[in-house]
Amino acid sequence: MGFSCPKFANRVPTLVLFAILSGAVNARGQAPPAQQEPAQAPVPATTVAPSNQSSPAQNSTVPLRLTFQAAVELARKNSTQFQAAVTNFGVVREDRAQARDALLPSVNYDNSAIYTQSSGGLAAAVTGAPPVVFIANNAVHEYSSQANVHEAIDVAALANWRRSAAAAAVARAQVEIAARGLVVTVAQNYYKVGAAERKLETARRGAEEGDRFFKLTQELEGGGEVAHADVIKAELQMQERRRQLQEAQLGLLNARLDLAVLIFPNFNQNFEIADDLHAPAPLPTIEDIQQRGTHDNPDLKAALEAVQQARFDVFSARAGYLPALTFDYFYGIDAPNFGVNTVANPGNQKFSNLGSSAVVTLNIPIWNWGSTQSKVRQAELKRDQAKRELSLAQRKLVAEIQSLYAEASTASSELEGLRRSAELAEESLRLVTLRYKNGESTVLEVVDAQTTFATANSGYQDGALRYRVALASLQTLTGVSTNP
Repeated sequence: MGFSCPKFANRVPTLVLFAILSGAVNARGQAPPAQQEPAQAPVPATTVAPSNQSSPAQNSTVPLRLTFQAAVELARKNSTQFQAAVTNFGVVREDRAQARDALLPSVNYDNSAIYTQSSGGLAAAVTGAPPVVFIANNAVHEYSSQANVHEAIDVAALANWRRSAAAAAVARAQVEIAARGLVVTVAQNYYKVGAAERKLETARRGAEEGDRFFKLTQELEGGGEVAHADVIKAELQMQERRRQLQEAQLGLLNARLDLAVLIFPNFNQNFEIADDLHAPAPLPTIEDIQQRGTHDNPDLKAALEAVQQARFDVFSARAGYLPALTFDYFYGIDAPNFGVNTVANPGNQKFSNLGSSAVVTLNIPIWNWGSTQSKVRQAELKRDQAKRELSLAQRKLVAEIQSLYAEASTASSELEGLRRSAELAEESLRLVTLRYKNGESTVLEVVDAQTTFATANSGYQDGALRYRVALASLQTLTGVSTNP
């Protein structure tokens, strides 16, 4: 595949050739215009043609149209970092359930069969000892089949459950932090594509204007109206505009790739975004931001729950000084034969093997070489650090509200001026070009007007992107989206 202009084709960078071949930079899904003029730079197609397809017509799939909210939803499903926070919350929530279940009675059914060497009938008759060598066992054959109801009353277990509940609340707040941070990342990548599309349009117009102006100077030179220096300057300007067009194509390609990697589970470039970069998006009042930020800020919630978790850690460590009470109730059989009844001679009388027993244990800690005291000091150190981090989170929240709101307010106020500058630069370029045709302006004035037009339009797109990102950053404080 080659360009219609051989001299220009040798200067095209490799990445731009890849963008043209893959067709990833045309976000609007439009077919490239016919190349009527040698000076016109090629416009890449939209979709990527797989190598195993022989005809471009086979790749005429409709691109997926993405709104900003749709991109956010896709990112939540496919973002590894966000899903890691969700997974961590699920794990911690199960820890809380396990700690809660440890406070409740448990029921087990134990079965065992014990064989013990016999001591002989004579030894048992003489000494009165059990008829087995191991006196801890009751008979040569002993069968146990019992249900056990177990309950432990332990202050440390209660504190552990409360600590797990606080840890689950911290993990839930971290999920919200990750979700709001993901919105900022999506906004940066999504609206960066929109800005790159607008920049590409501006660069294409600039390249076309450079071509026309170069032809105009040639025509005027042929009529003896301008010097050859004007033609040279116009050709230099044309080459510069073509390079800017290539850079704009590359910038759009990279922006689309970044967005595709972020939101899709599989690599997919067959998409287009809604043209809402310049859609109305009002800025909330500072009072609303302060109210919502103080009440709904997940960083502050996480810090508060971390302090609560540290307090229960201290409570759990101090519980090591207290006794622990356990209760066990057994019901079943523990007999020399495996059965509900035992038949005894003479008379073949039956005796029930079923019975019950209960054990209550009070464990009183006496001495453990200061291990409990060390655990208490350790937990208190963590609690004090959690309090300091909470104080820092509160101060940072106040500062971030003012800083992010000032950023959004500044971007909003500058955006209108940037828009007006872009309009004036376009009108100025038109007027200066007309004056040059009539011999009333110099070539330097036209070149300056072209440069101003490109700079003003690029600044306008950058300003719109900055404002969208600033609004998304405010959402990290309030949780309320202002993007459409």
